[in-house]
Amino acid sequence: MKEQIEAPLARWGRALPLLKRRPQGVFGSLIPKLQKAVAQEGYVVPTPIQEQCIPHLLEGRDLLGIAQTGTGKTAAFSLPLLQWLSENPSKRQKGTPRALLLAPTRELAAQIGESIETYGQFLKLRHTVVFGGVGQGKQVRDLGRGVDIIVATPGRLLDLMQQGFIRLSSIEIFVLDEVDRMLDMGFIPDIKRILARIPKERQTLFFSATMPPRIVALAKSMVKDPVRVTIEPEKPTLETIKQKVFFVGKGDKEALLTSILEDPKVSKALVFVQMKHVANRVASKLRSAGVHGDAIHGDKTQSARTRALDGFKQGRFRVLVATDVAARGLDVNDISHVINYDLPVEAETYVHRIGRTARAGADGDAISFCTASDRPYLWAIERLLGEPVPPVLEHEFHCDIACRAKKPPPRSFGGARDRRRSGVRSFGNMGGRRRR
Repeated sequence: MKEQIEAPLARWGRALPLLKRRPQGVFGSLIPKLQKAVAQEGYVVPTPIQEQCIPHLLEGRDLLGIAQTGTGKTAAFSLPLLQWLSENPSKRQKGTPRALLLAPTRELAAQIGESIETYGQFLKLRHTVVFGGVGQGKQVRDLGRGVDIIVATPGRLLDLMQQGFIRLSSIEIFVLDEVDRMLDMGFIPDIKRILARIPKERQTLFFSATMPPRIVALAKSMVKDPVRVTIEPEKPTLETIKQKVFFVGKGDKEALLTSILEDPKVSKALVFVQMKHVANRVASKLRSAGVHGDAIHGDKTQSARTRALDGFKQGRFRVLVATDVAARGLDVNDISHVINYDLPVEAETYVHRIGRTARAGADGDAISFCTASDRPYLWAIERLLGEPVPPVLEHEFHCDIACRAKKPPPRSFGGARDRRRSGVRSFGNMGGRRRR
């Protein structure tokens, strides 16, 4: 996502700067509590997809969005969704949400969940994220307390529906994200099964990076008189960034990171991980190794996040370990290295991550760790870049298995449990309606 912060992040949580830097454009049409959350995250100027989507979604229109991850689309659909639920309250019922957001992978579902938590922090709404590969106990407990929003992967959602823990009879807003990836992973039959359980009178938001014929057919069966928004992906401009990839075993990543940080040329490093608990663990290991650093993620309090960011900016911390959601808007000009401890799920996110170094005319380094299971993500990154990321093969923790991994078929993407499951004019006049 393009940098959106115009006020320093050190001012988060302070009332006066937020009053002076009110969100602009369509952000100004949001209710005050959402404006407060947006301002606190440092968002001032909306991205193009937010500018084009939010007004129509606030009117209850269906939407067909053609956009890559990294364009700001999560905020584009989350903010209007939160506003509608907040302005039209309803008594929570056990296991009966009002909004359903489907994502193809558990990593993306978790990221969307973190965004919902961030944007809705001042609202009296509840959400939960359900995905496979982990025990369902906590997810079932959350559902039992009643939630307004569920973010889910198709496989686990169907599991919980079959067990009677989730009912979709009260869904008012249905969001599908990364539909082209769902097609690649074989989830379209699951989506159709889920669709059959959702009320016909609803608002549907349909996002895909591409629109092959099968996705066009699916969209026609779901959206009615949609607003169509197309956002062209940004072209990577990475000439001043020296990129490297280290093939490594999963259990050696912490040792490799510590080894790299022994180089004094790594003066200020931003380390990206996928999950919040990994950020905590990595930061703790670095401190144990004598590396001054801290972690920033959605579970940190506002004061803790501010301290971490201030310490990183002012040089007290040499390393900041961050999730993608927590790092949004982070604006530091002297980052010498971006290190992808975990490769991102989406190739476009890689470009946005490494673009945080080599600013203001400086050069920068981007180092990525790649395990055998990460190879699909690396191939996607190299397809986007149009060239391979140069490998570093001579290092103490080199993993030959990861280096020599062969390209799998498309359905190998995603979590193991979920893998087992298995212009508007072109759409014509489909009997448009607004939300009732």
